[in-house]
Amino acid sequence: MKLALATAGLSLGLAGAGYAAEQTMRCSHQLPPGHHIAKVIDRWAEEVETGSNGEIDVQIFGANSLVGAKENIVSTAKGDIDCAFSVNFQWGKTLPIMGVTTTPFAFGDLDLWRAWPDSEAAGFLSDKLLEKGVRNVVWLFTTNTSVFTSKGKPLVAPEDFEGMKIRGLDPAFNASLEALGAAPVSMPGSEVYQSLATGVIDGGLTDVAAAVSRKYYEVQDNFNVLPVISVYFHGYVNPAWYDGLSDSQKAAVDEAGKKAALWAIEASEAAGAAAPDELREKGVNVHIATDDEIAALEAIMRPAYEETFVANDPDSQKLLDLIGQINQ
Repeated sequence: MKLALATAGLSLGLAGAGYAAEQTMRCSHQLPPGHHIAKVIDRWAEEVETGSNGEIDVQIFGANSLVGAKENIVSTAKGDIDCAFSVNFQWGKTLPIMGVTTTPFAFGDLDLWRAWPDSEAAGFLSDKLLEKGVRNVVWLFTTNTSVFTSKGKPLVAPEDFEGMKIRGLDPAFNASLEALGAAPVSMPGSEVYQSLATGVIDGGLTDVAAAVSRKYYEVQDNFNVLPVISVYFHGYVNPAWYDGLSDSQKAAVDEAGKKAALWAIEASEAAGAAAPDELREKGVNVHIATDDEIAALEAIMRPAYEETFVANDPDSQKLLDLIGQINQ
């Protein structure tokens, strides 16, 4: 509670009357404050607090200020923190099917994302996440519009990627970049700017809105906008922490998650639409990929991705089948 109880006797009396103790919810994420999903997370936190009548005190630590992006999952599973948000491909080899939406050019339909939270596919992934030690509480669609960034020349045709050290994601998507002749280096978004600035990598890949919020235009001068991947952040909590909540507190967390899933779609759609012009205003070259250019990349990238994705996890085909049932 915000106010200390005067005596132990009063505390016991309140507990006997069905009083629900205040719960602290410390949540970590990697996003800078200006990122549109960071703003959705802040709104989600307010909704949890409101829905719980102030019984849950949500404390948001963004921009890696509590733990780093690579530690969020383990820290939450161990109970070192209560809650975290990760981008889906950060599950890597631990749960590779989380990266399914990085299938090149396959998940751009926003109607799929509107139906996602209540789908069997989402439930299937939630069960798998629980097996890995975290309980999922919110799905936050982040983008279906990506950008390849580079310096000196744009990355448009397959041959442009030859020999490029470029930001990678997970093993399956990295295989699709390798098929283009690129050398992917997997890293969280929070590390890309510095890696581009210091020459660790030559080119970037990110959500087009994140290219603005993370100021990639300061270290890259060519941006090719195209629907190569869809990305989502998801929020998850320590299962023991969640189990310790009252029924009303659990309901507040669950309801806030449903609302935030829709807010994320709205925010991501708006951010993606505005970002290309915002980049142009920074004086960089912005190219919007044509249908023919997309087809040329997809013909090389998608087969390489799918071969690796299906081979990496025995549950991959079941997940693909469940996704295929959405909106049917």
